Amino acid sequence: MTQLHFTLNIEDIQNLINAEVKNDMAKTILTKLFNELMEKERDEYLENEAYQRDPNRSTYRNGYYERDYTTKIGTLTLRVPRTRDGKFSTEVFERYQRNEKALLATMLEMYVQGVSTRKVSKVIENMCGKTYSKSFVSSLTKELDEEVKLWRNSDLSGTKYPYLIVDVV
Repeated sequence: MTQLHFTLNIEDIQNLINAEVKNDMAKTILTKLFNELMEKERDEYLENEAYQRDPNRSTYRNGYYERDYTTKIGTLTLRVPRTRDGKFSTEVFERYQRNEKALLATMLEMYVQGVSTRKVSKVIENMCGKTYSKSFVSSLTKELDEEVKLWRNSDLSGTKYPYLIVDVV
């Protein structure tokens, strides 16, 4: 298991404290944490710290690109580090993943519980501030269609289920 150690300078701490809204503070902290975590992952991938000289070095740092990542507390704008060989991939999220898996699981759970796709998109918009179309929710729920179909058509004749019938008349 890898241990992660990083430091925040006074200015970063002051920015976290001065966040106007609690939600903004949580987003700022999470963004800072994810960015530092990805930076350390790149250092481990390169097996070198920043500005460290090594003749056996296989590749180099190659800047950053921005990625929006939607979580339950809102959309975070992350600075994802790159390498020149293009083979570095962070473990914070999967390649091309734009939404937190827990958020997608929440959307699926609402659908399974009988909430309409329009209402799911409205709830997610209220929860994390990002709009999802009903067609996106529908495409997400198509993953469940096969499982639901198998469950609905499963044979129950081989199993005995106890039941109780009560008549109140």
